[in-house]
Amino acid sequence: MSGTPVKWLLLSLSSLLFLCSAQNPLVKKTYIVQMDKSAIPETFTDHIEWYASVIKSAATIPEKEGTGDEERIIYTYQTAFHGVAARLSEEEAERLEELHGVMAVLPETKYELHTTRSPAFLGLEPEKSTKSIWSDNLAKRDVIVGVLDTGIWPESQSFNDTGMTPVPAHWKGACETGRAFTKSHCNRKIVGARVFYRGIEAASGKINEKAEYKSPRDQDGHGTHTAATVGGAPVRGANLLGYAYGTARGMAPGARIAAYKVCWVGGCFSSDILSAVDRAVADGVNVLSISLGGGVSPYYRDSLAIATFGAMEMGIFVSCSAGNGGPDPISLTNVSPWITTVGASTMDREFPATVKLGSGATVTGVSLYKGRRNLSIKQQYPLVYTGSNSSSPDPSSLCLEGTLDPRVVVGKIVICDRGISPRVQKGQVVKDAGGVGMILANTAANGEEMVADSHLLPAVAVGETAGKAIKHYALTNPKATATLTFLGTRLGMRPSPVVAAFSSRGPNFLSLEIMKPDFVAPGVNILAAWTGDVGPSSLPTDHRRVKFNILSGTSMSCPHVSGVAALLKARHPEWSPAAIKSALMTTAYVHDNTYKSLTDAQTGAPSNPYDHGAGHIQPLKALDPGLVYDIEAQDYFEFLCSQALTPGQLQVFAKFSKRSCRHSLANPGDLNYPALSAVFPESTNVTVLTLHRTVTNVGPPVSNYHVYVSPFKGAFVKVEPAMLKFTSKNQKLSYKVMFTTKSRQTEPEFGSLIWKDGLYVVRSPVAITWMSQI
Repeated sequence: MSGTPVKWLLLSLSSLLFLCSAQNPLVKKTYIVQMDKSAIPETFTDHIEWYASVIKSAATIPEKEGTGDEERIIYTYQTAFHGVAARLSEEEAERLEELHGVMAVLPETKYELHTTRSPAFLGLEPEKSTKSIWSDNLAKRDVIVGVLDTGIWPESQSFNDTGMTPVPAHWKGACETGRAFTKSHCNRKIVGARVFYRGIEAASGKINEKAEYKSPRDQDGHGTHTAATVGGAPVRGANLLGYAYGTARGMAPGARIAAYKVCWVGGCFSSDILSAVDRAVADGVNVLSISLGGGVSPYYRDSLAIATFGAMEMGIFVSCSAGNGGPDPISLTNVSPWITTVGASTMDREFPATVKLGSGATVTGVSLYKGRRNLSIKQQYPLVYTGSNSSSPDPSSLCLEGTLDPRVVVGKIVICDRGISPRVQKGQVVKDAGGVGMILANTAANGEEMVADSHLLPAVAVGETAGKAIKHYALTNPKATATLTFLGTRLGMRPSPVVAAFSSRGPNFLSLEIMKPDFVAPGVNILAAWTGDVGPSSLPTDHRRVKFNILSGTSMSCPHVSGVAALLKARHPEWSPAAIKSALMTTAYVHDNTYKSLTDAQTGAPSNPYDHGAGHIQPLKALDPGLVYDIEAQDYFEFLCSQALTPGQLQVFAKFSKRSCRHSLANPGDLNYPALSAVFPESTNVTVLTLHRTVTNVGPPVSNYHVYVSPFKGAFVKVEPAMLKFTSKNQKLSYKVMFTTKSRQTEPEFGSLIWKDGLYVVRSPVAITWMSQI
């Protein structure tokens, strides 16, 4: 999540469904029913009519007279996915699974949002270079990015369409209207805007139209921020309360935006998301940007994975956020290999603030505070920590609502431990109790990562080590004092980038052979357009209104990649989604601006591919990667064939029943992925494992590449052939990598395999895992 209050509650859906089902098996819930479109009986000429008939035949209780079974159907899917979303009891859902033509019945899932300096940091400045290299192609190619989020604030200057050519004729989208959103709010930049609410209304009741816009208008801000990050037009003088002043622009300022509102105050529901994906594909988007996640389900039970498989088949690049479950391992979402999974990292811009203690010590933190309440740098203020010890937080130290005693904190700076409640809300609690300032201390969960927030009172966030020292000082000195100072915006911070502590981590436990995340991109303290409906903290008590806001989260890193993918698609319209991903992965870098290995913000130690994937994206290098690892839809299907799925489970990806397993992959690790993950089984008898790859030459026709492999403690690695000699453009050459165990390791080992020709460096991360016996 970003630093704003969390309105999208994380649910354990399986537990919720079990409890509801156990209480009343006749209670109707939303299920997504995938149909085999080719199985339509001859007695039907219309698929929608057939779908309604199938739902009706599974009904346990006849509908009341005057109501049809079509009322049970809340969506019909016809493009990336075929079937319906319908209200069914558990008994009906089970009966439906047995009917002819039904491929899968999936329960509704609730998703959560994963919530400028970045163009320059990514090498996309100066503006003249991006115009000559990228924007002309964008204008010619008319790349359209579909953003699934909370809607859009069309009045933002970031969506100004000055100088843009007319909307392309091939675009089939629409500008849906509703409260405070008319046809005129779409333009040559915002080419489409749609809303999807039938799923949430079926689950939670009618949307309160007085409390939120039942239209594409964004009152939350998240969708406006992500859309502007993708393709916002340049806006000079953009800033948040004076912070991060400069020109704000999206990654692909020439791209078109189509907004699909799928998230509401009550959450983001899979039936709505699925309908949006289906509609976006039919509308004609080239890229899908989805900053959402809903946990991990098996591929055949994951409606988003199934829908995006269909989008991929139609040549659409899909970028999703990895999630904000870090630094815990195995916390990734959106791990399907055809989805590009994006983690978050920092930039070289920070917003420093200092805490000067009465002891004379000065500690550096971060803050975006800008308000009338300022503390005098010439005065020290009483300092209080309500926790019992400096090492670990307890309920009294988290500054939750109703926990602070005004008699203890009035007139003082209060130290609050990070966790449980939103960071900015803790400051509101301190303010309400009479405190004059706050020091927000990281705990072990966040380590040294500091996220700046637009607080409602003077407040500074500090890392775990500094937090412990400040708390120790406050607990051991009855007359402890401090003051807070805010230093504005600083550039050129070192080291950067750093992997954000909140960024979800691998491994990908669904398929260890597919290394995830794919890479990291800027996701900390990102400035972009904002809604005019709420303040920068998103708290109801925040009456400030700003045109731009600074947020953090993998929600912010995902649209960076979506925008860069639009640039690559414009430059290389013939490239598949896999080729675009490959270009970004094999050109990613793994060293920071101090020339040292990328590090983890939580520990300060070097990060590994389970944290940063292939590394940090490098867009200009990805423009011309030399070689790409291409993957076709059938290849992804062959991967699924290696995942021990039943024929029925595989059929959900076969669409018209035309795909079948050719068993072309010896093991899942043979999918032509740009990362290599060798997984040795538990049996110690298996000492040799071979992976196969094929690269396509997209560089000079005549090229000779030599291979370099980093050494590993636990295995010898041999590549055959060790040289690839290309004689033409788009020529494909294959190689194999043989891993021979010399000493089984208890932890995964990481390294890299690099092809070099003197001009290009094509790097793939490598992981070797020895499964241990349970």
